[in-house]
Amino acid sequence: MTKKLKLGLPKGSLQDATIEKMAKAGWNIQISSRSYVPYVDDVELDIRLIRAQEIGRYVALGYLDAGLTGFDWIEENGVTKQVHKVGEFIFSKATRQPTRWVLAVPEESPIQKPKDLEGKRIATEVMNLTKRWLKKHGVKAEVEFSWGATEVKARELVDAIVDVTETGASLKANKLRIVDTLLVSTPWLITSKDAWKDPWKREKVETISMLLRGALEAESKVGLKMNLEQKNLPKLLQTLPALRNPTVSALSQPGWVAVETILDEHVVREMIPRLKAAGAEGIIEYPLNKLVY
Repeated sequence: MTKKLKLGLPKGSLQDATIEKMAKAGWNIQISSRSYVPYVDDVELDIRLIRAQEIGRYVALGYLDAGLTGFDWIEENGVTKQVHKVGEFIFSKATRQPTRWVLAVPEESPIQKPKDLEGKRIATEVMNLTKRWLKKHGVKAEVEFSWGATEVKARELVDAIVDVTETGASLKANKLRIVDTLLVSTPWLITSKDAWKDPWKREKVETISMLLRGALEAESKVGLKMNLEQKNLPKLLQTLPALRNPTVSALSQPGWVAVETILDEHVVREMIPRLKAAGAEGIIEYPLNKLVY
């Protein structure tokens, strides 16, 4: 029988971003709207789509061998010490920024600091995180679970909210201001303790981790190829520090070389004119799928 790794991937807001990253890492995953068991072109993987809020708990219990979920939900479920954290992967549904769980209040609210929450009511989806934060600050307040639309409740139903944000734009649009940040969170690949002890499962998870990281590393980079006369190579390397360690190979035409390197994508628009001025010809820019160091 084929050995299998049972992997949990987040269903919901992170789903599309996760499937996209897994595709770049090398796994083609096809999702049906009628099933939580997607197709994957790897007979050694058994994937389940589960809400990110629950993945950490199911990994800790051993129902899943591994899972990709936010650090916030690992903390919220209190399973940080019950799972093995393989690696952190900075991506999200909208940006490559970490998400933040923040305490927010209406702009006109008199609440300015944690102590001002004494006796107040807070709505949030992360009740455990919020209660621990209040305890840390020595504040007694009522914490109620929010089923959604938390931002709307801040002005009419509760005194404050604890909600997740990437850029803060939605909070500003709802005329809310941030009082404090409770937790900064990024996606993590985790395994159960037993799965990490299993040599085959551990190797499989480490392969996923390596290729997924390579896919993320490649997103902000591009490859550049160019030809130039051998005599111009020292000038090119001297004027362009980013090309300190390029691949240089001889061309069939005597006196000419090919140069290939990897650069941050955002600097290429400034680099190409400088490359041209240094004598480069036939400059080709190409995207990268994976970059494994």
